[in-house]
Formats: sequence, structure tokens, C-alpha cells
Amino acid sequence: MVILGLNYYFHDSTACIIKDGVLLAAIEEERLNRDKHTRKFPMLAIDRCLKIAKLEYDDIDHIAVSIKPNHDVFKKIWYGIKVIKSLKAYFNKIVVTNYSKQKDFWNWFKYHFKSRLNGPKIHFIEHHYSHVVGSFFVSPYEEAALLSIDGHGEWATTWLGVGKKNNFKCLSQSYFPNSLGAFYEVATQFCGFRTSYDEGKTMGLAPMGDPNVFLKEVDKMITVDKDGRLSFDLSYFNYQNMGWERCSEKFYKIFGEPRKHGEDFKERHMNVAAAFQRVLENKVLEICDILYKKTKAQYLVISGGVSLNSVMNGRIVRESPFDDVYVMPAAGDNGTAIGAAYYLYNGVFNKKRNFVHNNPYVGTSYSNEDIEKDLKGAKLKYDYFEDVCDEAASLLEKGNIIGWFQGAMEIGPRALGNRSILANPAFPQMKDKINSEVKFREAYRPFAPSAIVEAKDDFFDLEVEAPFMLKVCNVLHDKQSVIPAVTHVDGSARLQTVNKETNERYYNLIKSLGDKTGVPVVLNTSFNIQGEPVVESPKDAIRCFFSTGLDYLVMGDFILSKQ
Repeated sequence: MVILGLNYYFHDSTACIIKDGVLLAAIEEERLNRDKHTRKFPMLAIDRCLKIAKLEYDDIDHIAVSIKPNHDVFKKIWYGIKVIKSLKAYFNKIVVTNYSKQKDFWNWFKYHFKSRLNGPKIHFIEHHYSHVVGSFFVSPYEEAALLSIDGHGEWATTWLGVGKKNNFKCLSQSYFPNSLGAFYEVATQFCGFRTSYDEGKTMGLAPMGDPNVFLKEVDKMITVDKDGRLSFDLSYFNYQNMGWERCSEKFYKIFGEPRKHGEDFKERHMNVAAAFQRVLENKVLEICDILYKKTKAQYLVISGGVSLNSVMNGRIVRESPFDDVYVMPAAGDNGTAIGAAYYLYNGVFNKKRNFVHNNPYVGTSYSNEDIEKDLKGAKLKYDYFEDVCDEAASLLEKGNIIGWFQGAMEIGPRALGNRSILANPAFPQMKDKINSEVKFREAYRPFAPSAIVEAKDDFFDLEVEAPFMLKVCNVLHDKQSVIPAVTHVDGSARLQTVNKETNERYYNLIKSLGDKTGVPVVLNTSFNIQGEPVVESPKDAIRCFFSTGLDYLVMGDFILSKQ
């Protein structure tokens, strides 16, 4: 059985292919069309997934789409009549957008399959089922509590439940406009960032501020009932009217003028980011406590765009009753392509669970022959190395910044060692150097460490593994001066633990650096510049290399320098 999973309704359009329950390929459209967080229909991603899987369009048996467009339609209509001031704007957002998205899908479908009667069967899956139930089916857990949090799906914003083997049960849901995702977007916009785009910047800015300055005021905005449902004081907000402006006049009277893009941060901006981050964490922890009491589950599966908040996830690991948390590497809307496919395979067809999504490297891979062809085509000088990991480790030891392009591309927003920019975290000035000369981004933004799993306890206060860089922990106090370039201002780090079985080449590089320096940790950030998607192909990597302050480019077994 071949299932094509699709996310095209929201941002981060994505496609995946699973065959007999095994994920063969998954890739975001942005990596191919080079439009970051693209909302365009994933035509290129579908073609690429089929190519990776060595399949044709005629091999597809089912298509699972991570949205059920008509679900909760009466809730939307009633909300529009009751709340929205501009029914025309609301109609355009809800009806016209839905029509446009569905038209894109059906145009693509008719082009490849001619008729719905002759093509694969189409299944529209509820958005939060695609998020968290699908994530549960590819998690390592037979039984777990389930939590999905985002801006909104069809209309729901949070989904609480429990899963056991192939079964699941919904315990409660919250509905728009009671949305933690929209709540966090308010702080993102106030701080001068793009909403549904730059929430990671807000999270990184938060430790620069004092959460206690506005904590009581922000805390008043949200209440959580005994079943985990959310209720918001909407007088602070304007997002509920579906306009661009997220904040109300009351918000500005309390917190002051927002930051305009490009302006310096004032103390109040940092304090607002800190308070919103802290309240988000506190409310989700409150929900986790309720969910644990209702399920008594040992583990939690969390999904949705808000679950990409790795600081929040770190607190869940440390402070909630759950022993560990599974967060899919593409836990946002991109991962719903995978989730919809597995919801269909395991939840609807009740097929035996036979796959754990513990390997994020499911995109395109390029051989040495592919890479060398592009290097020769660009008339570049390069060297081949039998042990490229040891040579690259020597470059890092000396303080060089390298582009690292290896194997199959990662799925998800985090570079996990196959499309990464790497540096030695022992150099104190390295963070500022990469931010200004390579990434061209805000100076305050931190970088993440990747450590071989055996060294985790020697450097970091984290009892569980974090293979997808989605659980922030503390750097041990005596090690903060050892790896200053990956230690944030509050002593934290967004750790990635690297296992030899999952990524042997990246593991060997980090271990080799550790053998040379005594520190088996590298600074790891995505191989791109601000505003662009992560590089996907050798040509993307070469272009990024020569337009930034990178010192060396390591692709496959080849190394390029600018000398």
C-alpha cells in the first residue's frame, strides 16, 4: 500500500510517501522552490518524494490530506456572524482561501490522474488528528497522552487525548479565538517580527528580558479549566477579527509602543517577550498536569506549531509528571503530511504499527558523483579525503566555520547534521562572528550544540535524549565557559544528541573533534542565511558558501576553501 501524505492548506507545504507503513521520503516544498515557509501547492515535493521512493504516480493507492475543509464549518459561520466586524474580509479569509487551496489540489489531481474515479482514493483528515494522532502512531510509545497546540486547524486550537496501540480518544478541545498559537504571535508582532514565521526569534529574545515585569498582566489573559480547555480575555487582542493587527489599543496602553522592524529593542520589548514565553510555558504545564491526571500515561506526545517551542518542551521534560516527551522533527504543519498518512494507515485502516520516526534524514541524498559533477560544472578547485570527518574536525579545531553537506536532507526546521553550518563552540567570539558574517541575523540569537550521546551528561543537564533539537536544557555550570558559543545568556542550550546508529558520519565528526580537543560538541546551525530555506542541493550549498563568511565547504568526501 502506497500513501501520499500532503500538507498544502497552511504554511510549510510538504509531501511524503509511505509504503506498507514505512516512511520512504518526506520533503518540504520550500527546499525545492526556495520560498521559505511556502504556502504553494507542493508539486515539486511530490515529484521528488516519488523519485526518492522509486515510484510512479500510478503506484499511489491513497492520498491523505492534513485538513478536512468542511469540518467545523458551522462554527466558523456562526463566529463570523457574531464577532467579525468586516464580513467581507472574513469571507475572503475563510471561503476564498479554502476555494483557492482546493482548486490547486484538484487541478494537480486532474492533471496526473484525469478522473477521481480512476485515481487514488482521497482522504481529508482532521488537522489535529494529522498533528498529534499521526505523531503518536510513529512515536516509540505503545501508550501515551496526546497534546496538540497550534494557531488553529479547521477551528480547534488545542486537542487533548490519549492513545493506546492503534486506538485514541479525544478528551477535550479548545476553539478559536482561544489560541495559544495566536497568543504567541501577538508577542512576535509586538517585538517587530513576522508572525507565523519568526516565533523562534521571540523565544530567543525572551531570556534577554525580565518575565516578572509583565507576568501578572499577561497571566490574566488566559485561564485553563479543569478539562484543559482555554479561555482568553480578548480585550487585549485584535487577532480574533482576522486582521493583520494582532494587538488592541488596550494592549498598547499597557505595554507601550511596538518595535518597528529594524529598530533597536527597548527593554519593554524584551520584557514582553519574556512574559509571554513564561506564561506560555506555565499554561502548557498546567494542561500537562490535567492531562496526566486524566490519563496516568508515562509518556507525552506533543505536536502542532507551538510544540516547536523547545524552551517550553524542556520545562515539560523537567517539571511535568511525564517521563519523556516525543516531538516529531517536523512537529509543525510540515509534519502533518506524515501525520495524515499514518493516521490513515494505522488509525483508519488499522494496520499494525511497524515504523518509528526516529530518523529525520528522509529527503534527497547526493552521491560523491552528483557532488563532483556540480563542482566541476562550476569550475571549482576541491580536494578529496579518505577520512573527511577527521579533516573537517581539524578545521573546526583551528576555529574555522564550515558548511557541512552530507547524506539525505533532514525533515523539519532544525538542521540536524546533514545540512548544517558548524563551528567550534569553545571560541567565545564564535556566536557573534557567525551571526554577523555568515547568517546575517540579529546578534542576540543563540546557536545550538550537537553532542555525541555519550557526552550528554558531561556537559548538559538533561536526563533524556534530544535527537531533534527540540528540548532546551541547561549547560552544566562548570561547562558554560568551556562551550560559550552555544550557551545562551540564561545558561541554556537547545541540545541535539547525536547517535552513531542514526547519523554515523556526523557522529564521527563530533567524536573526532572531541578526541582532538576534549570537547565532543559542535556549534550547529542551519545551512542558510536569514530569510532563505536550508540548502537542499550541492548548487544551493555552493551558492551559500561563496556569498557568506564560511571558511570551508565540506560536501560528501570533498572539501573546498576560498584560498
